[in-house]
Amino acid sequence: MTTLDDLPLRDELRGMTPYGAPQLDVAVRLNTNENSYPVPDAAVAEMEKSLSAVLRDLNRYPDRDAVALRTDLATYLGHGLTWKDVWAANGSNEIQQQLLQTFAGPGRTALGFTPSYSMHPLLAAGTGTAWVDGRRGEDFELTAEHAVAKVREHRPDLVFLCSPNNPTGTALPLDVVEAVAEAAEGMVIVDEAYAEFARKGTVFALSLLQRYPRLVVTRTMSKAFALAGGRVGYLAANAAVVDAVQLVRLPYHLSAMTQAVARAALAHTDALLSTVDAVKEQRDRIVATLRGWGLPVADSDANFVLFGAPRGDSKGVWQALLDRGVLIRDVGLAGWLRVTAGTPEETSAFLNALEELL
Repeated sequence: MTTLDDLPLRDELRGMTPYGAPQLDVAVRLNTNENSYPVPDAAVAEMEKSLSAVLRDLNRYPDRDAVALRTDLATYLGHGLTWKDVWAANGSNEIQQQLLQTFAGPGRTALGFTPSYSMHPLLAAGTGTAWVDGRRGEDFELTAEHAVAKVREHRPDLVFLCSPNNPTGTALPLDVVEAVAEAAEGMVIVDEAYAEFARKGTVFALSLLQRYPRLVVTRTMSKAFALAGGRVGYLAANAAVVDAVQLVRLPYHLSAMTQAVARAALAHTDALLSTVDAVKEQRDRIVATLRGWGLPVADSDANFVLFGAPRGDSKGVWQALLDRGVLIRDVGLAGWLRVTAGTPEETSAFLNALEELL
């Protein structure tokens, strides 16, 4: 049987494993940070109407520049952005891959601060970009002083910041982003996939775009908008950055159906985002309950919670919860596990199962 070792695989890809979380058929799935609430009926009806309008024209290519969708996204983001400052693709992962293809690649370096989103180093490897790990502190904190020191030491072509950070859930203080943007010679990418779930008073990097032309904010409709199956991600940046990314984008990369669904969702923003407060309530419930049990818990501005496994046995606790019909995420941090905040019923199922193990 042919194996990977028999193929002329690029050297930097040997020994790697694909990104992925277990997709198991269990009663309670809280491992992939999806929004547990379904798309509201009114939005579904609008999506069906929008899809019907484009189905007969599927013999034609879609708008390769997705101008209407980018206009809607700019309106949603505000901050004086126009469609020329926004770019959309199939999930924020594709956006970040395009940014690496444009500004990094062979002979160039990307810097990140783990533990953070595990796709960032994988995307770097896939584009032939050297990866440098700046590491966070033992408490998962990232200070401006530490981040700037690593930027000055390695002089990367591209820096990844994650706010709120995955898997820890905590948003970065804006001064960290500002300090890195000041110090970096290359591009600074701020991954804000979970921004809509942040605690009150959190300020995000969108407010800095006018000051830093090499700063990019990436976001997604997979989480707060409950469109994980729709695969829509986007960036906001200086219009010149958008022009540059289009040099590497595939032709007609965003289907007419995807664009139609995303625009229908944005037309029902209030309805789709109405679940955000409910998710945040369950997140805060998890944090308070686990801390009440004496477990260590990271502060969360996202729709998930990182917590210390009882007795530090992350693998054993993960399996024991799965045996009780609750699937959460082992993110590879020894002694820690991550759980998505779901519906009240899902959260209760998780808490009840975990309490049995204490």
